[in-house]
Amino acid sequence: MGESRYSVRQLARLAGVSVRTLHVYDKLGLLKPSVRTDAGYRQYGEAELFRLQQILFYKELDIPLKNITEIMDDPGFDLVEALTGHKHALMARRDRINTLLHTIDATIDHLKNKTMSNFEKLYEGLPHEEAIALRQKAIDNWGEAAIRKSEKALTEMSPDRLARLKADQQDIAQRLRALRQTDPQSEPVQKQIDRHYELIRSLWGMDAGEPIKARAYKGLGELYVADGRYMAVDGRPDREFAAFMRAAMDHYADTRLS
Repeated sequence: MGESRYSVRQLARLAGVSVRTLHVYDKLGLLKPSVRTDAGYRQYGEAELFRLQQILFYKELDIPLKNITEIMDDPGFDLVEALTGHKHALMARRDRINTLLHTIDATIDHLKNKTMSNFEKLYEGLPHEEAIALRQKAIDNWGEAAIRKSEKALTEMSPDRLARLKADQQDIAQRLRALRQTDPQSEPVQKQIDRHYELIRSLWGMDAGEPIKARAYKGLGELYVADGRYMAVDGRPDREFAAFMRAAMDHYADTRLS
């Protein structure tokens, strides 16, 4: 038996997209049918089904169609690696939602009662001893005064602002994991690194307009590579992603920071 073929309407129904969407993808060169009949009808095979799945995963992460085309048409694109990246991104999203659902009420109550006087609450989701170790490593790298400044800024934030920062942190990580097979210097990656830079400024308690020095931002990237806990997913270090982050942060620091 030959490979199954799907008409444009069948594929639209299977994937939950509109026929018009598939027509647009065809016009953009993002998803071409494997066969176009003499009558002009589009037919799609197994390879197109997998490609459409990838497109929808990237769209879920708000990657522009133009960038999706660039990512998927890259000669180095690997479907299994891309799926692994999507899995990590979805795991990060799941963890973010679970954390928000289970901790935000407690955090709000904690902040309303002005009892957040210790740093452990700033590192939710990590075992207590791991939080202490990460804090000490941060002190070793940037000094206790800088870390205390960061902790003070976070404890003084409103509950809504703190929740937004945590959500942004997870969202940025999720999007970057989905782009991990892309050139670290590419526009879609650097756009997310710019968000990461601004997030770090907030987490470090820096004043409005106060920049992070290039050396300090690069140092953070080196820390990601040196200590697997920073880029871990479900407790498992991800050295490849850490190296990707370092390369992307190095480029950002070299081109945007002084």
